[in-house]
Amino acid sequence: MKAFTREASIVIAIPGVNCDTDQILPGRFLKADRAQGYGQFLFHDIRRDETGELDPVFPLNRPGADKATILLVEDNFGCGSSREGAVYALVDHGIRALIAPSFGDIFYNNALKNGLVPVRLEAGHCQALADHLARFPDAKVTVDLAGLKLILPGDLGTHPIVIDAFARDCILQGLDEIEMTFTYLEQIEAFERIRIASHGWLDR
Repeated sequence: MKAFTREASIVIAIPGVNCDTDQILPGRFLKADRAQGYGQFLFHDIRRDETGELDPVFPLNRPGADKATILLVEDNFGCGSSREGAVYALVDHGIRALIAPSFGDIFYNNALKNGLVPVRLEAGHCQALADHLARFPDAKVTVDLAGLKLILPGDLGTHPIVIDAFARDCILQGLDEIEMTFTYLEQIEAFERIRIASHGWLDR
């Protein structure tokens, strides 16, 4: 996991309520080697036209969109199946944070476990941001995970980021749950020594 403290970026707005994990990463690509990166398959089917060519109208296909590390998405993003590959595709593409009114529950937790920051923002503010980006596509948004705030452009204000404390700590340090556990290895070993000394039969 790559550590995340603060990210400032232009933002690409992806349209579509209830965008499910099969739209984010079609299931047939789950057989691909993750070492080669899933980013190439992100939104594979919906970003192409009937001929299979990239549709220039799709937001991620527009010039300069590859510089964005933050996406503005719509309500219930990541619903559907529990495939973690959908998060892999976003991370491998270089996306570091998502802003939406709500996320699919399993997708939300998979994102946290992979260092992708899902920011819940009230629907009205999301719409205001989308309107602003339509007029000012180069406007930047800052996701300040260390400071627990989302800084929007223009006069759209600053909004709190609400996130599980343990997940935040892991992401700030760039550690997944197993790696975070290893940071307590000395304390774990000390506990085991005391436990064995007082319950010797456990060491048989």
